Amino acid sequence: YTGSQECVEEMRLAFERRRDLVVELARQIPRLQVNYPQGAFYLFPEVSAYIGKTTPDGKAITSSGDLAMYLLETGHVATVDGAAFGVEGYIRLSYATSDDNIREAMRRIADALSKLK
Repeated sequence: YTGSQECVEEMRLAFERRRDLVVELARQIPRLQVNYPQGAFYLFPEVSAYIGKTTPDGKAITSSGDLAMYLLETGHVATVDGAAFGVEGYIRLSYATSDDNIREAMRRIADALSKLK
């Protein structure tokens, strides 16, 4: 293909902006350990500080899978258990969505995590 690659550069810049946004917001959440993603469009934060906590209704969070389910049920944000990728204590978040959706999802995640005891 020899046509303009401008649309590719626009998309690359959009994903770079989304990556920077999700990392910035995630780093504001206490006890969430975040590294810059090196590729794709996923954030893979360490959430082990939340394992061993208890939900407001008394359920124990014993794994990253429990935490992913809690975030889905309480924050209405879908994440993927890191154990699905061979790494317990992490969750995977996609940032292949709009900036507004990223902001709202991270707000919901922060709110849900703040309720754990």
